[in-house]
Amino acid sequence: MKDSPVAEAVPIDNGTAPVTTASRLASLDALRGFDMFWIAGADDIILGLHKIATAGPLAFLAGHLTHKKWEGFGFYDLIFPLFVFIVGVSIVFSLTKTIEQTGTSAALKRIFVRAFLLYALGIIYSGGIARGLEGVRLLGVLQRIALCYFFTALLFCTFRRRGLIMACVSLLVGYWALMTFVPVPGVGAGNFAEGANLANWIDKEFLPFRKYDGDHDPEGLLSTLPAIATCLLGVFAGLLLKNDDVSPQKKVAWLAVAGLVGLGMGHLWSVQFPIIKKVWTSSYVLVAGGWSCLLLAAFYQIIEIWNSRRWADPFIWIGTNAITVYLAAAWFPFRDIANRIAGGPIKAQFGEGGELLITVVALALVILMARFLYRRKIFLRL
Repeated sequence: MKDSPVAEAVPIDNGTAPVTTASRLASLDALRGFDMFWIAGADDIILGLHKIATAGPLAFLAGHLTHKKWEGFGFYDLIFPLFVFIVGVSIVFSLTKTIEQTGTSAALKRIFVRAFLLYALGIIYSGGIARGLEGVRLLGVLQRIALCYFFTALLFCTFRRRGLIMACVSLLVGYWALMTFVPVPGVGAGNFAEGANLANWIDKEFLPFRKYDGDHDPEGLLSTLPAIATCLLGVFAGLLLKNDDVSPQKKVAWLAVAGLVGLGMGHLWSVQFPIIKKVWTSSYVLVAGGWSCLLLAAFYQIIEIWNSRRWADPFIWIGTNAITVYLAAAWFPFRDIANRIAGGPIKAQFGEGGELLITVVALALVILMARFLYRRKIFLRL
């Protein structure tokens, strides 16, 4: 299973007309789809090309399409937090609309139901009870998204902007303080190495059943706190985009500035608190949030302001059915079907590129499925 999320815990509304803040943002759907595109098979295409041509730009791209083993940051380490960030942006639009139409109580009920359904789906995706109770993975990719959505949505319904900022800062600083100053038995305080840090120790001692990395989990208990802060960063971006008093071009400027500030602060903090995806360090939150803001600014500029959308249609098809595509890519035999279409003598004609051909066909099938669902207005809702 790939350790990256592609689901989003808010409903998908239908709509193909030019987007305003009153409906939905095509740029946000496209960005979600762009993120999912790599998980659905585009990463394997680049890695397959790299096997054929090992030097040049492909070597650089391939290096960014695998997770860092521990410290560091590459493009593939952005996939998960970008989706969590997008969940936060979407919360602003979906919950504001729900509260206006049905009230806060109804919104809270929907938050509980959606989070529960997404968490349960994550349990099933991670294997469910097929290997017995001890094989259940309580905290995984979809489970983390469910928890981030749940707590961020509750905060959004409870606090105004100042309170949300205080919550975000408290989560980041509090997590840093815990990881830096609370001693790990037999190790001491301030050790961020794998297996020796506080987050891993808490998983080992208190997280039951199966853990992804043996006795600890990259989506573990303590590291869920800064992941919620990632979702809150998305909320702040969503509040900016929904503010009709700010011109579209100024929104892009603010997102770009916020992105650069996040990158600067994150790398500065990393001198003491390293950038580590597997324990979602506070510096990692800021760096990932910075890149997320910059990408959102770029997509918003091109699609919403310049009104250039045709190139993004495949991303929009994927992004409006992210949960469906994610589950289908994992459970549906796209590669087997691709082999039936382009395997055998056709594959043999391509020599070393035969497997790459199958990968391309499999990704094309995923995109065609997403296009079919989009054109038929079929959207999976939670």
